[in-house]
Amino acid sequence: MTNQIKVGWIGLGNMGNPMATNLLKAGFELTVFNRTKEKENALTAAGALSANSPQDLINSCDIIFTMVSNDAAVKEIFDGDSGLLCSSNPGKLIIDMSTVAPATSCYLSERCNKMQISFLEAPVSGSVKPAQEGTLIILVAGTDESYKKAKPIFDVLGKYAIYLGAAGVGSSAKLAINYLLGLNLQGLAETVLFAEKNGVSKQDMLTIINEGACGNGITKLKAPSILNNNYPAAFALKHLVKDLRLAKEAGLHTPLIQPLFDSYEKAEREGLGDEDVMAIIKSIT
Repeated sequence: MTNQIKVGWIGLGNMGNPMATNLLKAGFELTVFNRTKEKENALTAAGALSANSPQDLINSCDIIFTMVSNDAAVKEIFDGDSGLLCSSNPGKLIIDMSTVAPATSCYLSERCNKMQISFLEAPVSGSVKPAQEGTLIILVAGTDESYKKAKPIFDVLGKYAIYLGAAGVGSSAKLAINYLLGLNLQGLAETVLFAEKNGVSKQDMLTIINEGACGNGITKLKAPSILNNNYPAAFALKHLVKDLRLAKEAGLHTPLIQPLFDSYEKAEREGLGDEDVMAIIKSIT
């Protein structure tokens, strides 16, 4: 059964591809655009349409999602040549799921408002596996009316969509949760390495952590990578460096942010940026 809402999706990376796939499986008429056109192939083979530009995509769709790597990329999609805001499309809804600065979300909201286009920011908490399974947590900000309009689509993409308030608040929530993620993984890496140096095997220390009060979803999820010394990117380390930088720029000046940022930035300089965030353990070994 085909859903009557025509959905556009821009950005088919590690997260965007499985999320767009879930929309197609749910019966939405889907049009996609990606700068690297080869990344569209699996979706178009499954029934999605392909747009030649963001402008072409918004012209033919009701609700448009963007999910790209950074602030510059999303601004280019909105404001660049043949961008989403190059032509008049009043009444459309654009939902940015990228992790960007709160100020960028406010800017995009203002730009859309001037074009009589609705805007939501909706960054997600979760990585590739939750994206595949449709169990992400979606951090939504914008107008309540737009949130209600998009809710049926959010219900396909995630297990929980929380409405947080005006544009910018969703981005702040995403930077906050990614700061906590960085603290968790840095602490896990330091703990395992300290224990190993003093005669406790990685396996035993991870069991102590994960079977006790200090264990949580992320420590359990990353234990196999530590034991196998293999870190394929569910969430690339370079993206956490970017998010920690954005958090600092947004006013996070608490005692642990600077040493945490320095640690991950050092790991990126050492060539670990394209590996998973848990590869921080290789940098501090």
